[in-house]
Amino acid sequence: MHTSSIPLDILGEALDRPERLVGIHFFNPVAKMQLVEVIKYDLCDQASIDKACHFTGQISRLPLVVKSQPGFLVNRVLMPYILEAILMAEEGEKPELIDKAAKEFGMPMGPLVLADTVGLDICLSVGENLSQTMNVEVPQRLRDLVSQGRLGVKSGQGFYVYKKGKPVKSANVSKQADTKALALRMIMPLLNESVACLREGVVDDAGLLDSGVIFGTGFAPFKGGPIQMIHAIGVEEMRNEMAMLAEKQGDRFTADDGWSTL
Repeated sequence: MHTSSIPLDILGEALDRPERLVGIHFFNPVAKMQLVEVIKYDLCDQASIDKACHFTGQISRLPLVVKSQPGFLVNRVLMPYILEAILMAEEGEKPELIDKAAKEFGMPMGPLVLADTVGLDICLSVGENLSQTMNVEVPQRLRDLVSQGRLGVKSGQGFYVYKKGKPVKSANVSKQADTKALALRMIMPLLNESVACLREGVVDDAGLLDSGVIFGTGFAPFKGGPIQMIHAIGVEEMRNEMAMLAEKQGDRFTADDGWSTL
């Protein structure tokens, strides 16, 4: 089971002092990722949270306090983005074009290279866990690749073939493709889940959410984070984009109730 799918309230049931239980969630690669999620739950006392944050700072990492919910913050907003990219590949879009669209948007790497790097078996496990509580679809293409042993970088094959750890990409990518539309389709689920996390109080405020998503996912920093991006473009305009995508792609693009209070 992946760390971000383990609810602390269940673990706490076995403890004599459940108020001392906190989660500390690192990201891969641990040596490079600065953000660490410090996980709290209803029985957790403030002193324990403070100690966890202090420890995180002592090892030169940035602590972000989040509520114990499936996916916490970063995986919860990241997985709909990755799963949408995989679904697009399943529909026939070239992986190179999908990743190109994401990088042109401002992401540090494409979602399919990212999925291969994390491990497709890990993506499948997290996706299936989150699909129990979130409106996300786990593409059959992901299951097929995992069943074939194509797990990404660690097996030498995933969405790409890897030589010396580097993806072998086709140079034959359409220059006429609407990469902005492809990027919007991938990014909107991330934005929508960010709105849901803000509404549910997964983090204390929009500023912390934006910072967490930037440091945890590499979300285009110059856009200021998901919530800042929504406000910069316009809440109604972005909500209309969601409605058009929902009409075209299905109810996984249904706007969260939190849009009405942004």
